[in-house]
Amino acid sequence: MQNRIPRPEYPRPQLVRDTWMNLNGPWEFEIDHGDSGIERKFYQRDGLSGRINVPFCPESALSGVQYTDFMAAVWYRRAVTLPADWRGQRVLLHFGAVDYHAHVWVNGQKVGEHRGGYTSFTLEITAALGDGDTIITVCARDDNRGMGQPRGKQSAEYHSHHCDYTRTTGIWQTVWLECVPQTYIAAARLTPDAANGALFADVRVDGPARGCAVRLSASYQGRPVGQCAAQIAGETTCLSVALSESHLWMPGDAQLYDLRIELMRGETVLDSAQSYFGLRDLSWQDGALRINGKAVFQRLILDQGFYPDGIYTAPSDDELKADILRSMDMGFNGARLHQKVFEERFLYWADRLGYLVWGEMASWGLDITTPAGLVHFLPEWMESVQRDYSHPALVGWCPFNETWDLDGTKQCNDVLAVTYRVTKAMDATRPVIDTSGNYHVVTDVFDIHDYEQDVAVFAGRYGADAENGGRHTTYPQRQSYGGQAYFVSEYGGIAWNPERKEGWGYGAGPATEQEFLSRYEGLTTTLLKNPNVCAFCYTQLTDVEQELNGLYTYDRRAKFDPAIIRRINTQPAAIEERE
Repeated sequence: MQNRIPRPEYPRPQLVRDTWMNLNGPWEFEIDHGDSGIERKFYQRDGLSGRINVPFCPESALSGVQYTDFMAAVWYRRAVTLPADWRGQRVLLHFGAVDYHAHVWVNGQKVGEHRGGYTSFTLEITAALGDGDTIITVCARDDNRGMGQPRGKQSAEYHSHHCDYTRTTGIWQTVWLECVPQTYIAAARLTPDAANGALFADVRVDGPARGCAVRLSASYQGRPVGQCAAQIAGETTCLSVALSESHLWMPGDAQLYDLRIELMRGETVLDSAQSYFGLRDLSWQDGALRINGKAVFQRLILDQGFYPDGIYTAPSDDELKADILRSMDMGFNGARLHQKVFEERFLYWADRLGYLVWGEMASWGLDITTPAGLVHFLPEWMESVQRDYSHPALVGWCPFNETWDLDGTKQCNDVLAVTYRVTKAMDATRPVIDTSGNYHVVTDVFDIHDYEQDVAVFAGRYGADAENGGRHTTYPQRQSYGGQAYFVSEYGGIAWNPERKEGWGYGAGPATEQEFLSRYEGLTTTLLKNPNVCAFCYTQLTDVEQELNGLYTYDRRAKFDPAIIRRINTQPAAIEERE
């Protein structure tokens, strides 16, 4: 067990306060195989039988538990001493993510629960606090085999296999406490307007707000560049800040503004938080994504977000940043964040480094053959969209991936269509792909997956001179191209396994490194040179357990000279040269 606090950084980078307490580190822990702990009132116990290192899941080495069989439920317990100056204020308990159904007690009193293994949630615990130590107890119930919850790439079999990997149960992101005044800033939704040099903000407050106002102060590299204020006339206040200086956020050139958000009563500041934003507009024209009016070919990598020692959880904040830099070193300008809602600190580094990302939900493992699947999917997906809306690096949403038939039953069109429409209603600024790869119902971008390894065959489908301008349709019996922007969102997956480990990749693996590089260049150049293709996504950034098609090994060693891959990826793209 570590003596220092693991993952000590502030976990919510777009709404930062000073009054907080990180609860990562040693907790009491117990596996509840029979899922009977609630009936047996574990929340009233004086202790649990084991120990765990939060925020790492019990399956991981970093947790100190490393138990990899199925766990129906797990329990956590910790005593916390609150600072004396928090008395008389409101105390919030935050969870970055708990997989899957979390129940929470404070001092034996139930304070709330949350369903969903990938999104953050907050519970106010003020009424449950006493005079002594505060005892926090958490039960997480998890069922990866019942088809009633999204599980992503977590294996539903005992062993990892094919493209499913080690499971994650329970707490896997930072747990933290925050002290706030009786009326406080609860959330801020930031929408940049680069064309007009402005920022729109929807600020939500919690608590009695009569006679209060919200003030926004924007700065760039320490220089004040805009301020505005508005009286609060409801729970949410809408404001617009005109900026005196325009510095555009672009891929690889991440110009960011700082933003101070203050809750005022007269001249008295009741609450304040620090945020940031990027000035960038997204649009689609002639089949290309335009960022601030400039066509940008998206050279994306598939990122699964798995780590050898932490499973779903990066061992450090530096490692989140390092994965982005590894990708950029090879000439990629972004990633599909695949079958997992990544933690906000990853998006923070993407914002800081100018790295494009597509947000995706961990949709695999859920039965959506009937509309009933929406009950288990849509609320958590909406939480994801709401949480990550303000990140400039995020350029698109993709709630589902490869919605194959289930035991011969077709996936429900209504589930895909409703999710698409809800996402568009929540965020009209970004494109939405209903389901990636094989079964479009309604989509802003037509994307396909194709792991063809023969360069000549691949070019016959996606070359500029190919039929329909290289906009090939896979599974034509399931979907048809409707004139949208065209995206090859999974390709390659070339297995390179010089260590001869047991595992797999797509197609026949090359015999030599040079054969790999020749195949990689042929496939990638085909897509770059087609003016009708707006983006590619290569599978994948790293090996993951038995899957050996990464450009890096699972422990993050480059398999090839990054400069060689970079030279191939950064060739001029036809869609950019049309300008």
